[in-house]
Amino acid sequence: MKTDIQIAQEAVMEPVTKVAEMLQIEEDELELYGKYKAKISEEYLAKIASRPEGKLILVTAINPTPAGEGKTTTSVGLGQAFGRLGKKAVIALREPSLGPCFGIKGGAAGGGYAQVVPMEDLNLHFTGDFHAITSANNLLAALLDNHIQQGNALLIDTRQVVWKRCLDMNDRVLRNVVVGLGAKTDGTVREDHFVITVASEIMAILCLASDMKDLKERLGKIVAAYNYEGNPVTADDLQAVGAMAALLKDAMKPNLIQTLEHTPALIHGGPFANIAHGCNSVRATKAGLKMADYVITEAGFGADLGAEKFFDIKCRIAGLKPDAVVLVATVRALKYNGGVPKAQLGNEDLPALKKGIVNLEKHIENLQKYKIPVVVTLNSFITDTEAETSFVKQFCEERGCEFAISQVWEKGGEGGILLAEKVLETLENKESNFTLLYPDEVSLMEKIETVSREIYGAEGVTYSTQAKKQLQKLEELGFGKLPVCMAKTQYSLSDDPALLGRPEHFKVNVREVYVSAGAGFVVVLTGAVMTMPGLPMQPAAFNIDVDENGRITGLF
Repeated sequence: MKTDIQIAQEAVMEPVTKVAEMLQIEEDELELYGKYKAKISEEYLAKIASRPEGKLILVTAINPTPAGEGKTTTSVGLGQAFGRLGKKAVIALREPSLGPCFGIKGGAAGGGYAQVVPMEDLNLHFTGDFHAITSANNLLAALLDNHIQQGNALLIDTRQVVWKRCLDMNDRVLRNVVVGLGAKTDGTVREDHFVITVASEIMAILCLASDMKDLKERLGKIVAAYNYEGNPVTADDLQAVGAMAALLKDAMKPNLIQTLEHTPALIHGGPFANIAHGCNSVRATKAGLKMADYVITEAGFGADLGAEKFFDIKCRIAGLKPDAVVLVATVRALKYNGGVPKAQLGNEDLPALKKGIVNLEKHIENLQKYKIPVVVTLNSFITDTEAETSFVKQFCEERGCEFAISQVWEKGGEGGILLAEKVLETLENKESNFTLLYPDEVSLMEKIETVSREIYGAEGVTYSTQAKKQLQKLEELGFGKLPVCMAKTQYSLSDDPALLGRPEHFKVNVREVYVSAGAGFVVVLTGAVMTMPGLPMQPAAFNIDVDENGRITGLF
């Protein structure tokens, strides 16, 4: 089997203008970034605003394992399958972060014969959106430190600066730094921190903003620090909003590329799912709903993180109402949850499958709480046996879920026909009565405990002394009605990555809480989640190269 990058580089792409024609987008309504990438103009977005909306399909998954699940691959393949069935469909996905590309996870363009292309461009600089977000983030940091240096008229307490600098790279040594060393003119000495760009509040703001006016309002609400009286100092107070918005002007426009089978793909924004809300931009999703009859989007990591935040943050803020959910699993991953070592996952093992399928069971139960029809798909591997597949199918159908096999990695759109037909049948025969998990009015602590008990299966929540004080302060400052964004390990339903399957008799440990006032949610840090990841001993960067003809190798 060829590698993903080999398949992508051998693909014959259509000019992006021709892809746009499928959606009745004219060339002068695009802003071209070469031959195969484009941004969609503000004029076109305004033109389609009054159109009726298509159906919204969310693709999510069980908790990720080293065995692989293939959520993005399934999203892309499903979109290609819709195209083969003559349906007008658009895929709406996140942009990849450079950190994972050069770290351990790799890119986010799908895999096999279900990829978005140009794959190398997407996984590297793409259209520069992340660089714009990084610049806007660090401009605010620079203006804040300059304000302190120039007399500190806002009486900022340098021990309560909460705005962090960012970089779209895994660089552990930047987690905790000291700035301002040197001469008096080099600034005030203080402790500072970096987060990865996808964890920046500006990334979340860009992905939740509806237009430039909304973007600027959200930017202005960013809490950058607190003054000596404990009151917030915002980006608006620091007169940073106009310049930040100018840096983000083009990044606000959704990007259009294509799949290997020329299905249109809107790729825009990319907040992490374990430390942010993990969904592509509201603008791209809403634009897709106006452009096509079906929009296939995804949320990061497992359904306990990505889907919960898609529903309780993105849908709540944007007024979206999904029509169906596709829940991705693999026989290999379920056996891994049942205790089988990675090297032995190719062997038939029904006892382990029965033990590990409880992870899938919990995700099914969780999704059904939102009153949306659920279709479970098994991303097929050649080592799967008929007995294993039949067991999973029966298990899902007994729990009120539709079921379909997916072979999109191997066969592209053709391998997704059964899944696409099952999704279409579900959309026609089952109504979505989408509901949120909790109301705005309950306290932040009640929201945290609702997610922990209902979605993770925890017995309760414990709070550090610091977290309790932070929650009380945020309630006093008027942020109590915001939704919560739980920052938790992706590898387990609990906050302990070692607990696989369906953990029981555990409590979620909250260590820190802070507000992303511009994004419109409160971030709750649990366990040992890092907002600036590090590189592994053998980073993916070791295998990436470019030859004398400019051909990139080693990306995946």
